[in-house]
Amino acid sequence: QVQLVESGGGLVQPGGSLKLSCAASGSIVSINGMGWYRQAPGKQRELVATITRSGTTNYADSVKGRFTISRDNAKNTVYLQMNSLKPEDTAVYYCNCGATTRQATGALLYNNANWGQGTQVTVSS
Repeated sequence: QVQLVESGGGLVQPGGSLKLSCAASGSIVSINGMGWYRQAPGKQRELVATITRSGTTNYADSVKGRFTISRDNAKNTVYLQMNSLKPEDTAVYYCNCGATTRQATGALLYNNANWGQGTQVTVSS
């Protein structure tokens, strides 16, 4: 299994910045894609940004030019630098990854539905 722990959320004024971190741990053999999603009250969870193991990134149109996703493969960690924050960025932010883990039997298992517990980001004056 993979455990994902997010940190870095909080309350920030419009125009401010926050940096989220998400560290993966467990019986990890390798991690493929990593990403950030968010869910605002009353809305569905939506993609914010993803990054492949080689560093190719993809962003939602609403965050392009303001958010930057990056990762440290040696630390199994993904980051989300959020600048020029807007009230509409307020949401719970979730980390996701696809990872291969070694089971107790020694077998390898791939699962792309690994999620963190979420971290609250509130943008308000």
